[in-house]
Amino acid sequence: MAKPFASLSGLLDFEAAARHGGFRAAAVELHKTPAALSQQIKLLERSLGLALFVRHARHVAVTPAGRALAVNVTRMLGELREQVQALRETQDPHTVRVSGTHSLTMKFLVPRLHAFTAAHPAVDVRVEASDQMADLAGGGCDIALRYQALDAMEGPPLYAEQQVVVYSPALLAKPLPLAGLLRQPLLHEEGGLDAWHRLLAREGLAARRHLDFSRAYSHGGLLVQAATAGLGVGLVPFALAAEDLAQGRLVRADCPPLASAYGYRLLRGSARSDAPAVDAFEAWIRAEFGRLTPAAPARTRGR
Repeated sequence: MAKPFASLSGLLDFEAAARHGGFRAAAVELHKTPAALSQQIKLLERSLGLALFVRHARHVAVTPAGRALAVNVTRMLGELREQVQALRETQDPHTVRVSGTHSLTMKFLVPRLHAFTAAHPAVDVRVEASDQMADLAGGGCDIALRYQALDAMEGPPLYAEQQVVVYSPALLAKPLPLAGLLRQPLLHEEGGLDAWHRLLAREGLAARRHLDFSRAYSHGGLLVQAATAGLGVGLVPFALAAEDLAQGRLVRADCPPLASAYGYRLLRGSARSDAPAVDAFEAWIRAEFGRLTPAAPARTRGR
């Protein structure tokens, strides 16, 4: 049976001393005297039954055991500080913590966020871009926006994605019909060639030969950026391209959108289920997605 610790009160002192490689700098950081800090570390060593420092006449050195322990204590204290900060934020009525995928955060959320802050200047929106699932149960996040297959969702999606054909106005001197655009490199997400094949079949262009599908990108945000940079013609998620289309950085091809099998979900944490700031952000983001309707592009002649 493991021996219980008699006292861990010197852990903060030990961690600071190990990090600084000495007692004096650690004592300054912790607003203590070196003697007081040294005494706390001696008590900790006695409690653990381990020598954490070798004390010389003019300096101290961390022992191998102390060095190994310091790595874990530093990590644990960092996690504790993060947890305390998260708990503090759950008590702040003016803070909303939002998690979204990298692509959605970069291409959809951030370009629109000024509109929310203008309408709600007292609300502090903390945005985290991550493709990992957010900590909704543990109180680490208030709202998570996630990309998921429509047939795997419980209930209606926040937004059912559509894919549109786009290109940079710098790529072509004048608009061309879809058949003319097929002479350019056709940009796509990795593993996403099926969407191009379905669109070409729908448009009666499946028999076209010598199509260049050599340029693939790891996620939708990069795909849209590649199209904006003029690297080819992209079949891209409309939600991620809408801002670039509105600003004239991209042009829609004369081609109806292609329905995607994916869409976005909005997930909400339970820790702040009655927070007005979170309610306001959810209402706003739902309205923003509600406006995502691909308008018909200008018609071009011919196929």
